[in-house]
Amino acid sequence: MSTTIFGGDIAFALLILSSYFQTPLTYYAYTCRKLVLCPSSNKSKNGKEHISLCLVIADASGLCRGWEVYAVVRLFFLDQKKDKYLIVQDALGRERRFHGLKLEWGCDQYIPLTVFNDASNGYLVEDSCVFGAEVFVCKETITGKGECLSMIKDAPTCKHVWKVEGFSKLNEECYESKVFIAGDHKWKIQLHPKGRRLGTGTHLSLFLALADFTTLVPGSKIYAEFTLRILDQVQAKHIGGKAKYWFSASQQQYGWPRFMSFTYLNLPSSGCLAKDVCLVEAEVTVLGISSAL
Repeated sequence: MSTTIFGGDIAFALLILSSYFQTPLTYYAYTCRKLVLCPSSNKSKNGKEHISLCLVIADASGLCRGWEVYAVVRLFFLDQKKDKYLIVQDALGRERRFHGLKLEWGCDQYIPLTVFNDASNGYLVEDSCVFGAEVFVCKETITGKGECLSMIKDAPTCKHVWKVEGFSKLNEECYESKVFIAGDHKWKIQLHPKGRRLGTGTHLSLFLALADFTTLVPGSKIYAEFTLRILDQVQAKHIGGKAKYWFSASQQQYGWPRFMSFTYLNLPSSGCLAKDVCLVEAEVTVLGISSAL
């Protein structure tokens, strides 16, 4: 038999067990909860030779992302002979925070089995016991969004070389390389021959861009390490920049507006332009993927 009484923000739950065993008790106003009794002790949590009792959020799957519940909890056993309760509560009456990674609070060593089984103590009478919980919910909140991060072990590196011909004749604002694959995602190099942002009119601008961002699951991000280079076709003294960045549908590209000055680019000794050809190289390693919970 079970009884649940609600009054404002306080829930009082009482459970009477015949032939006691592990069993749930459900319901509390806004959030479903249950009492869990482990008569043979919760050995996985250092409850050896003790009765374990805890309060558990019963169905967290139906709650909003980022939920939190702050509650003051009292757990009790009834001494049926003296009609008194053995109560477990934080000495300071502190709030207990329940959330997605912490669904329960209780006592792994609530009462020794020897004490519980001794009929003279009144906890077990005619193979029945009475236990319960009093819950005062102080507040329920929804915090920030959760993320699941999957890092890739020994992630492979992909290299792509883009041959830009007729460089001196480039008059568009931006040029893009062919799409290439790295870490199961599509990428492209973006070159601004006249410069972009702070590099406009003085520097060559170079960026790495995610080419398939429209196919990303909402809220997902890709963590990549990459290097962009202008290859020295004479002495192999390449000029490059290296970075790590979280790419997403809203942050599709990253690079350098002032990658290389026009002065250096056009020096014959730099080897950056040979027969009006510029070679741009990208090395991309996808290190991890993050998705919204």
